[in-house]
Amino acid sequence: MLSIIGLVIIHFCVFGVFVLHGGSAKVLLDALPLELVTILGAGIGGMLISTELSTIRDIGAGIGKVFAGSKWKKRDFLDTILLVSNLMKILRTKGARALEGDIEVPAESQYFREYPRLMKDSDLIHLITDTIRIMIISSGNVNAFAVEEIMDIRIKRHQSKLNHASEALLTLAGALPALGIVACVLGIVKTMASIDQPPAILGGLIGAALLGTFLGVFLSYGIIEPIAKRIEHVTKEEGQIYLVVKHIFVATLHGHPQALVIEAARAAISHREQPSFNEVFDQLLGR
Repeated sequence: MLSIIGLVIIHFCVFGVFVLHGGSAKVLLDALPLELVTILGAGIGGMLISTELSTIRDIGAGIGKVFAGSKWKKRDFLDTILLVSNLMKILRTKGARALEGDIEVPAESQYFREYPRLMKDSDLIHLITDTIRIMIISSGNVNAFAVEEIMDIRIKRHQSKLNHASEALLTLAGALPALGIVACVLGIVKTMASIDQPPAILGGLIGAALLGTFLGVFLSYGIIEPIAKRIEHVTKEEGQIYLVVKHIFVATLHGHPQALVIEAARAAISHREQPSFNEVFDQLLGR
C-alpha cells in the first residue's frame, strides 16, 4: 500500500504541480511516448546485455513484491521453527534411520507435508535436508562451527542470487540520466535541422528535447531506484527464514537448552513477523 501511495505522490508532485503552475500537459503528452521509448528502451536493452534471463524473471517477480511485500508471514516463521525443531528432536531421540526416508523424499514425508507453504521453497527444504544429511553421515561427530560455516556459505550464495534483480535495476537507474542526455542531444539535433522555423515551433522542439533530460532523471531517482531498494529490502526480509533454520541447527548442535534454541531462532526474525516465545513454546508442547 505504501508503495502505491508513494508512486501517486511522486507523480502528483511532479506532473500535477507542473500543470497547476500553468505548464502545458499537451507538450508533455506529445513528446512523452517517443522519449520514453528512447530512454527506457535503451536502458532495458543495456540491461538485457548485462544480465541473464533468470534475472529478468526475478525482476518481474520482484516488482510484484514491491506491492505485496515478503512472501513469508508470521505463521511461516513459526512453522519453520516447529518443523526444524521437531526434526532435530526425532534425530536425537529415534536416531538417524528414523529420518532417512524423510530427507531423501521430503514431498512424501509426514513431517514436511504438514507445511505446504514451506515446501514451495525448494532452497529452504534443501537447506534443511542437506544439513540433516550431513549430521547423519557424520554419525553424531559433526562440529557445530563447521555446520554453521557451511550454512553461512549456502545462505550467502542464495541471498546473492536473490539480489541480482535489485542490482540490475540499480544499474538501470544509474544509466537512465545519461540516456536522458542522449535523448536530449538527439532532440537538439532535430531542432537545429528546423532552425528556420518560427519561434513557436522551435520552442516546442526545444521543450521536447529537454524533456529527455527530465525523464532520465525522473525515472532514475523517482521510479526505478526506489523500486530496486524496495526489492532489496523485501529480499532481506525473506532471507530471515534461512537464518532461522541455521540458528536452530547450530544452537542444537551446541547442546543449548530448548528455550535458548527458540530464542536464537526468534532473534533472526523482524519484530513485525516474529512469533512470541509463548506461541512457539506452546506449539512445541502441543498445547
